[in-house]
Amino acid sequence: MPTDNELFSSSSASKEDKKKKKKKKKKRKKYDDDINNNVKNNNNMSVKKFEKMGLKEDLLRGIFAFGFRKPSAIQQRAIVPIMSGRDVIAQSQSGTGKTAVMCIGSLQNMNERKRNVQVIILSPTRELAEQTTAVMNGIGDLMNVKCHACIGGKQIGSDTKALQKGVHVVSGTPGRLLDMIRRRLLDTKNIKMMVVDEADEMLQKGLKEQIYDIYRNVPRGLQIVLISATMPKDVLEMTDEFMEKPISILVKQENVSLTGISQFYIAVGKEEWKFDTLCDIYDMANVTQTVIFVNTRKKVEWLSKQLKDNNFLVSSIHGKMPQKERDKITSEFRSGKSRVLIATDIWGRGIDVQQVSLVVCYDLPSNLELYIHRIGRSGRFGRKGVAINFVKNDEIKLLESIERHYSIDIKEMPSNITDYL
Repeated sequence: MPTDNELFSSSSASKEDKKKKKKKKKKRKKYDDDINNNVKNNNNMSVKKFEKMGLKEDLLRGIFAFGFRKPSAIQQRAIVPIMSGRDVIAQSQSGTGKTAVMCIGSLQNMNERKRNVQVIILSPTRELAEQTTAVMNGIGDLMNVKCHACIGGKQIGSDTKALQKGVHVVSGTPGRLLDMIRRRLLDTKNIKMMVVDEADEMLQKGLKEQIYDIYRNVPRGLQIVLISATMPKDVLEMTDEFMEKPISILVKQENVSLTGISQFYIAVGKEEWKFDTLCDIYDMANVTQTVIFVNTRKKVEWLSKQLKDNNFLVSSIHGKMPQKERDKITSEFRSGKSRVLIATDIWGRGIDVQQVSLVVCYDLPSNLELYIHRIGRSGRFGRKGVAINFVKNDEIKLLESIERHYSIDIKEMPSNITDYL
Protein backbone atom coordinates (compact mmCIF):
# COMPACT_ATOMS: atom_id res chain seq x y z
CA MET A 1 0.00 0.00 0.00
CA PRO A 2 1.19 3.55 -0.72
CA THR A 3 2.22 5.64 2.28
CA ASP A 4 0.52 8.91 3.24
CA ASN A 5 3.50 10.80 1.82
CA GLU A 6 3.20 8.95 -1.49
CA LEU A 7 -0.55 9.64 -1.64
CA PHE A 8 0.05 13.32 -0.87
CA SER A 9 2.81 13.49 -3.49
CA SER A 10 0.58 11.81 -6.08
CA SER A 11 -2.29 14.16 -5.27
CA SER A 12 0.00 17.22 -5.58
CA ALA A 13 1.34 16.01 -8.91
CA SER A 14 -2.22 15.46 -10.13
CA LYS A 15 -3.23 18.98 -9.09
CA GLU A 16 -0.12 20.39 -10.78
CA ASP A 17 -0.98 18.55 -14.01
CA LYS A 18 -4.52 19.88 -13.89
CA LYS A 19 -3.18 23.44 -13.39
CA LYS A 20 -0.87 23.07 -16.37
CA LYS A 21 -3.66 21.67 -18.56
CA LYS A 22 -6.00 24.47 -17.44
CA LYS A 23 -3.34 27.10 -18.17
CA LYS A 24 -2.62 25.55 -21.58
CA LYS A 25 -6.35 25.38 -22.38
CA LYS A 26 -6.77 29.04 -21.34
CA LYS A 27 -3.82 30.07 -23.51
CA ARG A 28 -5.21 28.12 -26.45
CA LYS A 29 -8.66 29.70 -25.95
CA LYS A 30 -7.10 33.17 -25.95
CA TYR A 31 -5.27 32.33 -29.17
CA ASP A 32 -8.49 31.03 -30.76
CA ASP A 33 -10.37 34.13 -29.56
CA ASP A 34 -7.69 36.36 -31.09
CA ILE A 35 -8.07 34.55 -34.41
CA ASN A 36 -11.87 34.69 -34.27
CA ASN A 37 -11.86 38.39 -33.38
CA ASN A 38 -9.43 39.08 -36.19
CA VAL A 39 -11.57 37.15 -38.65
CA LYS A 40 -14.71 38.88 -37.41
CA ASN A 41 -13.18 42.32 -37.69
CA ASN A 42 -11.50 41.48 -41.01
CA ASN A 43 -8.24 43.09 -39.89
CA ASN A 44 -6.00 40.52 -41.60
CA MET A 45 -3.73 40.00 -38.60
CA SER A 46 -0.16 39.36 -39.61
CA VAL A 47 1.42 36.31 -37.92
CA LYS A 48 5.14 36.60 -38.50
CA LYS A 49 6.24 33.08 -37.47
CA PHE A 50 4.93 29.68 -38.51
CA GLU A 51 5.37 28.57 -34.88
CA LYS A 52 2.80 31.16 -33.76
CA MET A 53 0.05 30.02 -36.14
CA GLY A 54 -1.13 27.08 -34.02
CA LEU A 55 -0.27 24.52 -36.69
CA LYS A 56 -0.20 20.75 -36.17
CA GLU A 57 3.22 19.56 -35.07
CA ASP A 58 3.81 17.30 -38.09
CA LEU A 59 2.68 20.07 -40.43
CA LEU A 60 5.06 22.56 -38.82
CA ARG A 61 7.92 20.08 -39.12
CA GLY A 62 6.94 19.47 -42.76
CA ILE A 63 7.05 23.20 -43.51
CA PHE A 64 10.59 23.51 -42.17
CA ALA A 65 11.68 20.25 -43.83
CA PHE A 66 10.42 21.62 -47.16
CA GLY A 67 12.77 24.58 -46.78
CA PHE A 68 10.58 27.37 -45.41
CA ARG A 69 11.96 29.33 -42.46
CA LYS A 70 9.87 32.49 -42.20
CA PRO A 71 6.44 33.13 -43.74
CA SER A 72 6.24 35.63 -46.60
CA ALA A 73 3.90 38.62 -46.36
CA ILE A 74 0.94 36.83 -47.95
CA GLN A 75 1.57 33.72 -45.82
CA GLN A 76 1.59 35.87 -42.67
CA ARG A 77 -1.81 37.32 -43.54
CA ALA A 78 -3.70 34.53 -45.34
CA ILE A 79 -2.92 31.21 -43.64
CA VAL A 80 -4.71 31.94 -40.34
CA PRO A 81 -7.97 33.13 -41.98
CA ILE A 82 -8.02 29.97 -44.13
CA MET A 83 -7.47 27.91 -40.97
CA SER A 84 -10.54 29.58 -39.44
CA GLY A 85 -12.77 27.95 -42.06
CA ARG A 86 -13.98 31.21 -43.61
CA ASP A 87 -14.07 31.85 -47.36
CA VAL A 88 -10.95 33.78 -48.38
CA ILE A 89 -9.88 35.88 -51.37
CA ALA A 90 -6.08 36.22 -51.27
CA GLN A 91 -4.03 38.33 -53.64
CA SER A 92 -0.28 38.72 -53.74
CA GLN A 93 2.34 39.25 -56.41
CA SER A 94 3.94 36.27 -58.13
CA GLY A 95 6.83 34.49 -56.45
CA THR A 96 5.78 35.23 -52.87
CA GLY A 97 4.55 31.81 -51.80
CA LYS A 98 0.83 31.70 -52.67
CA THR A 99 0.98 27.95 -53.34
CA ALA A 100 2.19 27.31 -49.80
CA VAL A 101 -0.70 29.42 -48.45
CA MET A 102 -3.35 27.09 -49.84
CA CYS A 103 -1.33 23.96 -49.06
CA ILE A 104 -0.71 24.87 -45.40
CA GLY A 105 -4.31 26.03 -44.88
CA SER A 106 -5.66 22.83 -46.43
CA LEU A 107 -3.34 20.54 -44.48
CA GLN A 108 -4.19 22.19 -41.17
CA ASN A 109 -7.94 21.79 -41.65
CA MET A 110 -8.07 18.23 -42.99
CA ASN A 111 -8.39 14.96 -41.08
CA GLU A 112 -5.31 13.10 -42.27
CA ARG A 113 -6.49 9.86 -40.62
CA LYS A 114 -9.35 9.59 -43.12
CA ARG A 115 -8.14 8.63 -46.59
CA ASN A 116 -10.83 10.38 -48.63
CA VAL A 117 -10.90 13.49 -50.82
CA GLN A 118 -11.36 16.50 -48.54
CA VAL A 119 -9.85 19.27 -50.67
CA ILE A 120 -9.92 19.98 -54.41
CA ILE A 121 -7.61 22.55 -56.01
CA LEU A 122 -8.41 23.92 -59.46
CA SER A 123 -5.60 25.29 -61.65
CA PRO A 124 -5.67 26.78 -65.17
CA THR A 125 -2.77 24.67 -66.49
CA ARG A 126 -1.56 21.10 -66.13
CA GLU A 127 1.91 22.24 -65.11
CA LEU A 128 0.58 24.40 -62.28
CA ALA A 129 -1.66 21.55 -61.04
CA GLU A 130 1.33 19.21 -60.93
CA GLN A 131 3.48 21.81 -59.19
CA THR A 132 0.80 22.30 -56.52
CA THR A 133 0.67 18.52 -56.07
CA ALA A 134 4.42 18.41 -55.48
CA VAL A 135 4.27 21.19 -52.87
CA MET A 136 1.28 19.60 -51.09
CA ASN A 137 2.96 16.18 -50.94
CA GLY A 138 6.24 17.75 -49.83
CA ILE A 139 4.84 19.82 -46.96
CA GLY A 140 2.36 17.10 -45.97
CA ASP A 141 4.88 14.27 -46.10
CA LEU A 142 5.21 13.84 -42.32
CA MET A 143 1.41 13.82 -42.01
CA ASN A 144 1.24 10.97 -44.57
CA VAL A 145 -1.07 13.12 -46.69
CA LYS A 146 -1.51 12.11 -50.32
CA CYS A 147 -2.31 14.58 -53.09
CA HIS A 148 -3.00 13.41 -56.65
CA ALA A 149 -2.90 15.46 -59.87
CA CYS A 150 -5.92 14.91 -62.16
CA ILE A 151 -4.99 16.54 -65.46
CA GLY A 152 -5.75 16.11 -69.14
CA GLY A 153 -3.25 14.45 -71.42
CA LYS A 154 -2.92 11.41 -69.15
CA GLN A 155 -4.96 8.22 -69.04
CA ILE A 156 -8.04 8.21 -66.82
CA GLY A 157 -7.05 4.72 -65.63
CA SER A 158 -4.13 6.10 -63.59
CA ASP A 159 -6.44 8.66 -61.94
CA THR A 160 -8.98 5.95 -61.16
CA LYS A 161 -6.36 3.74 -59.47
CA ALA A 162 -5.01 6.61 -57.37
CA LEU A 163 -8.48 7.66 -56.21
CA GLN A 164 -9.43 4.06 -55.38
CA LYS A 165 -6.33 3.73 -53.17
CA GLY A 166 -7.45 6.87 -51.37
CA VAL A 167 -6.11 10.44 -51.43
CA HIS A 168 -6.74 13.49 -49.26
CA VAL A 169 -6.34 16.18 -51.93
CA VAL A 170 -6.97 16.31 -55.67
CA SER A 171 -5.22 19.04 -57.64
CA GLY A 172 -6.27 19.37 -61.25
CA THR A 173 -7.54 21.24 -64.25
CA PRO A 174 -11.30 21.94 -64.36
CA GLY A 175 -12.01 19.82 -67.45
CA ARG A 176 -10.49 16.63 -66.05
CA LEU A 177 -11.93 17.15 -62.56
CA LEU A 178 -15.42 17.71 -63.95
CA ASP A 179 -15.06 14.61 -66.13
CA MET A 180 -14.02 12.51 -63.11
CA ILE A 181 -17.00 13.81 -61.12
CA ARG A 182 -19.47 13.06 -63.92
CA ARG A 183 -18.08 9.54 -64.30
CA ARG A 184 -18.57 9.13 -60.52
CA LEU A 185 -14.89 8.32 -60.15
CA LEU A 186 -14.27 11.31 -57.88
CA ASP A 187 -16.40 11.11 -54.72
CA THR A 188 -17.30 14.65 -53.65
CA LYS A 189 -19.35 13.99 -50.49
CA ASN A 190 -16.43 14.52 -48.07
CA ILE A 191 -14.98 17.62 -49.76
CA LYS A 192 -14.88 20.54 -47.35
CA MET A 193 -12.64 22.99 -49.21
CA MET A 194 -12.39 24.10 -52.84
CA VAL A 195 -9.40 26.22 -53.90
CA VAL A 196 -9.41 28.17 -57.16
CA ASP A 197 -5.82 29.06 -58.05
CA GLU A 198 -5.03 31.89 -60.49
CA ALA A 199 -8.64 32.95 -60.07
CA ASP A 200 -8.54 35.85 -62.51
CA GLU A 201 -7.95 33.50 -65.44
CA MET A 202 -10.02 30.62 -64.07
CA LEU A 203 -13.22 32.63 -63.67
CA GLN A 204 -13.05 34.28 -67.06
CA LYS A 205 -14.99 33.10 -70.08
CA GLY A 206 -14.32 29.48 -70.93
CA LEU A 207 -13.25 28.01 -67.58
CA LYS A 208 -15.90 29.91 -65.63
CA GLU A 209 -18.72 27.53 -66.59
CA GLN A 210 -16.64 24.46 -65.72
CA ILE A 211 -15.93 25.89 -62.27
CA TYR A 212 -19.62 26.56 -61.71
CA ASP A 213 -20.44 22.98 -62.79
CA ILE A 214 -17.90 21.63 -60.29
CA TYR A 215 -19.30 23.90 -57.59
CA ARG A 216 -22.80 22.48 -58.17
CA ASN A 217 -21.46 18.97 -57.52
CA VAL A 218 -19.74 19.61 -54.17
CA PRO A 219 -21.39 19.84 -50.73
CA ARG A 220 -23.22 23.06 -49.93
CA GLY A 221 -21.49 25.41 -47.52
CA LEU A 222 -17.96 24.15 -48.15
CA GLN A 223 -15.07 26.58 -47.72
CA ILE A 224 -13.89 28.38 -50.87
CA VAL A 225 -10.47 29.99 -51.31
CA LEU A 226 -9.57 32.12 -54.32
CA ILE A 227 -5.89 32.90 -54.90
CA SER A 228 -4.23 34.94 -57.64
CA ALA A 229 -1.63 37.59 -58.42
CA THR A 230 -4.33 39.90 -59.83
CA MET A 231 -7.99 40.37 -58.94
CA PRO A 232 -9.84 42.48 -61.54
CA LYS A 233 -13.07 44.10 -60.40
CA ASP A 234 -15.28 41.82 -62.51
CA VAL A 235 -13.77 38.72 -60.90
CA LEU A 236 -14.45 40.07 -57.40
CA GLU A 237 -18.05 40.73 -58.42
CA MET A 238 -18.44 37.16 -59.66
CA THR A 239 -17.27 35.75 -56.32
CA ASP A 240 -20.47 37.11 -54.76
CA GLU A 241 -22.34 34.30 -56.48
CA PHE A 242 -20.73 31.46 -54.55
CA MET A 243 -18.68 32.86 -51.65
CA GLU A 244 -20.13 33.57 -48.22
CA LYS A 245 -18.88 36.83 -46.68
CA PRO A 246 -15.26 36.22 -47.76
CA ILE A 247 -12.26 37.71 -46.02
CA SER A 248 -10.43 39.77 -48.65
CA ILE A 249 -6.66 39.98 -48.40
CA LEU A 250 -5.89 42.26 -51.32
CA VAL A 251 -2.93 44.43 -52.25
CA LYS A 252 -3.47 47.79 -53.91
CA GLN A 253 -3.08 47.85 -57.68
CA GLU A 254 -0.03 50.11 -57.47
CA ASN A 255 1.66 47.59 -55.17
CA VAL A 256 1.33 44.69 -57.65
CA SER A 257 4.23 45.90 -59.77
CA LEU A 258 6.84 43.36 -58.57
CA THR A 259 9.15 46.05 -57.28
CA GLY A 260 12.07 43.62 -56.95
CA ILE A 261 12.18 43.29 -60.73
CA SER A 262 13.90 45.89 -62.94
CA GLN A 263 11.66 46.56 -65.94
CA PHE A 264 12.95 47.93 -69.26
CA TYR A 265 11.93 48.27 -72.90
CA ILE A 266 13.74 48.20 -76.24
CA ALA A 267 12.24 50.25 -79.08
CA VAL A 268 12.51 47.72 -81.93
CA GLY A 269 10.58 49.79 -84.48
CA LYS A 270 9.11 47.00 -86.62
CA GLU A 271 8.16 43.35 -86.12
CA GLU A 272 10.88 42.12 -88.50
CA TRP A 273 13.57 43.83 -86.42
CA LYS A 274 12.73 41.91 -83.24
CA PHE A 275 14.67 38.79 -84.19
CA ASP A 276 17.98 40.63 -84.74
CA THR A 277 17.46 42.44 -81.43
CA LEU A 278 16.95 39.12 -79.65
CA CYS A 279 20.11 37.71 -81.24
CA ASP A 280 22.02 40.75 -79.97
CA ILE A 281 21.01 40.09 -76.36
CA TYR A 282 21.14 36.27 -76.56
CA ASP A 283 24.59 36.01 -74.96
CA MET A 284 23.27 37.89 -71.95
CA ALA A 285 20.19 35.65 -71.84
CA ASN A 286 22.28 32.48 -72.02
CA VAL A 287 24.33 33.30 -68.91
CA THR A 288 21.21 33.09 -66.78
CA GLN A 289 17.91 31.22 -67.02
CA THR A 290 15.57 33.10 -69.32
CA VAL A 291 11.95 32.85 -70.43
CA ILE A 292 11.00 34.48 -73.76
CA PHE A 293 7.26 35.13 -74.08
CA VAL A 294 5.37 35.31 -77.37
CA ASN A 295 1.62 35.49 -77.97
CA THR A 296 0.91 32.47 -80.17
CA ARG A 297 1.83 28.82 -80.59
CA LYS A 298 2.89 29.45 -84.20
CA LYS A 299 5.25 32.21 -83.03
CA VAL A 300 6.81 29.81 -80.49
CA GLU A 301 7.51 27.29 -83.25
CA TRP A 302 8.76 29.93 -85.70
CA LEU A 303 11.07 31.68 -83.22
CA SER A 304 12.45 28.40 -81.92
CA LYS A 305 13.28 27.27 -85.47
CA GLN A 306 14.88 30.59 -86.37
CA LEU A 307 17.13 30.56 -83.31
CA LYS A 308 18.13 26.92 -83.79
CA ASP A 309 18.88 27.58 -87.47
CA ASN A 310 21.25 30.30 -86.29
CA ASN A 311 22.95 27.84 -83.88
CA PHE A 312 21.36 29.17 -80.70
CA LEU A 313 20.44 26.63 -78.00
CA VAL A 314 16.80 27.02 -76.93
CA SER A 315 13.84 24.93 -75.82
CA SER A 316 10.17 25.76 -76.35
CA ILE A 317 6.77 24.97 -74.89
CA HIS A 318 3.11 25.66 -75.71
CA GLY A 319 -0.32 24.30 -74.86
CA LYS A 320 -0.74 22.08 -77.92
CA MET A 321 2.28 19.91 -77.13
CA PRO A 322 1.67 16.37 -75.76
CA GLN A 323 1.72 16.36 -71.96
CA LYS A 324 4.78 14.08 -71.74
CA GLU A 325 6.78 16.44 -73.93
CA ARG A 326 5.70 19.46 -71.86
CA ASP A 327 6.68 17.64 -68.65
CA LYS A 328 10.10 16.79 -70.07
CA ILE A 329 10.79 20.36 -71.25
CA THR A 330 9.66 21.83 -67.93
CA SER A 331 11.81 19.35 -66.00
CA GLU A 332 14.90 20.08 -68.11
CA PHE A 333 14.43 23.82 -67.71
CA ARG A 334 13.82 23.52 -63.97
CA SER A 335 17.02 21.46 -63.55
CA GLY A 336 19.07 23.94 -65.59
CA LYS A 337 19.74 21.51 -68.41
CA SER A 338 18.21 24.07 -70.78
CA ARG A 339 18.70 27.76 -70.05
CA VAL A 340 16.50 29.62 -72.56
CA LEU A 341 12.80 28.76 -72.90
CA ILE A 342 10.40 30.19 -75.49
CA ALA A 343 6.81 30.02 -74.27
CA THR A 344 3.24 31.18 -74.62
CA ASP A 345 1.34 32.44 -71.59
CA ILE A 346 0.84 28.87 -70.39
CA TRP A 347 4.17 29.54 -68.66
CA GLY A 348 3.09 32.88 -67.24
CA ARG A 349 0.82 31.32 -64.69
CA GLY A 350 2.41 30.22 -61.45
CA ILE A 351 5.09 27.91 -62.86
CA ASP A 352 7.88 28.21 -60.34
CA VAL A 353 11.53 27.99 -61.37
CA GLN A 354 13.59 29.77 -58.74
CA GLN A 355 16.63 30.36 -60.97
CA VAL A 356 14.87 32.45 -63.65
CA SER A 357 16.27 35.97 -63.51
CA LEU A 358 15.44 37.31 -66.99
CA VAL A 359 12.09 37.53 -68.80
CA VAL A 360 11.86 38.82 -72.36
CA CYS A 361 8.46 39.87 -73.70
CA TYR A 362 9.22 39.35 -77.40
CA ASP A 363 5.55 40.25 -77.91
CA LEU A 364 3.81 42.57 -75.47
CA PRO A 365 0.96 40.67 -73.76
CA SER A 366 -2.50 40.69 -75.32
CA ASN A 367 -4.06 42.04 -72.11
CA LEU A 368 -2.82 44.07 -69.14
CA GLU A 369 -3.36 41.37 -66.53
CA LEU A 370 -0.97 38.95 -68.28
CA TYR A 371 1.96 41.35 -67.89
CA ILE A 372 2.31 40.82 -64.15
CA HIS A 373 2.19 37.03 -64.55
CA ARG A 374 4.90 37.07 -67.21
CA ILE A 375 7.45 39.22 -65.45
CA GLY A 376 6.68 37.40 -62.20
CA ARG A 377 8.57 34.40 -63.57
CA SER A 378 11.79 36.23 -62.70
CA GLY A 379 12.94 37.42 -59.28
CA ARG A 380 11.15 34.62 -57.45
CA PHE A 381 10.72 35.03 -53.69
CA GLY A 382 12.73 38.24 -53.34
CA ARG A 383 15.56 37.42 -55.74
CA LYS A 384 16.78 39.97 -58.30
CA GLY A 385 15.11 39.85 -61.70
CA VAL A 386 14.97 41.73 -65.01
CA ALA A 387 12.13 42.08 -67.54
CA ILE A 388 12.80 43.38 -71.08
CA ASN A 389 9.91 44.36 -73.34
CA PHE A 390 10.24 44.59 -77.13
CA VAL A 391 8.12 47.54 -78.25
CA LYS A 392 7.17 48.35 -81.86
CA ASN A 393 6.36 51.89 -82.96
CA ASP A 394 2.64 51.17 -82.92
CA GLU A 395 2.80 49.70 -79.36
CA ILE A 396 3.98 52.79 -77.49
CA LYS A 397 0.44 53.44 -76.24
CA LEU A 398 0.12 49.82 -75.07
CA LEU A 399 3.34 50.19 -73.05
CA GLU A 400 2.01 53.42 -71.55
CA SER A 401 -1.22 51.61 -70.63
CA ILE A 402 0.78 48.97 -68.74
CA GLU A 403 2.67 51.71 -66.89
CA ARG A 404 -0.57 53.50 -65.92
CA HIS A 405 -2.31 50.26 -64.90
CA TYR A 406 0.43 49.27 -62.45
CA SER A 407 1.71 52.78 -61.61
CA ILE A 408 5.22 51.89 -62.77
CA ASP A 409 7.92 53.45 -64.90
CA ILE A 410 9.39 51.13 -67.55
CA LYS A 411 12.67 52.68 -68.65
CA GLU A 412 14.64 52.22 -71.85
CA MET A 413 17.17 49.41 -71.48
CA PRO A 414 20.58 50.78 -70.36
CA SER A 415 23.93 49.65 -71.79
CA ASN A 416 24.95 48.17 -68.42
CA ILE A 417 21.95 45.81 -68.25
CA THR A 418 24.09 42.90 -66.98
CA ASP A 419 24.63 44.85 -63.73
CA TYR A 420 20.94 44.28 -62.93
CA LEU A 421 21.11 40.49 -63.25
